[in-house]
Amino acid sequence: MAGDARRPKGFGAISLALGGIASGFLAAACCALPMLLASTGLGSAWLVGIAVPAAPYRLWFVAFSAISLVAGGVLLARQQMRAARCGADGACVPASLRFATLIGLLLGAVLLWLGYRYA
Repeated sequence: MAGDARRPKGFGAISLALGGIASGFLAAACCALPMLLASTGLGSAWLVGIAVPAAPYRLWFVAFSAISLVAGGVLLARQQMRAARCGADGACVPASLRFATLIGLLLGAVLLWLGYRYA
């Protein structure tokens, strides 16, 4: 199909990384983020508006974050393998997008760990 050839590549992995960051943030909002922000001298009172409604669903956010991050990691690994075989035609995912995806996955993993560890 001609329409599929023009579709930008690599946005599935970055979307999953962003989903993992968002749900990791919600999982960490009740306990880990206020502690982390207070230890750096920043205020964390603004998190109450997020933390209180999100607290009952914390385990769901942790599970969704883990699933999103693993799926994003799998897609990133596939992109890396495809980039290694890519020719000069430019059909690969740009290296900057792959790097941004990796940074997003790492940030999401840190938030996931904080949300799980300090609950």
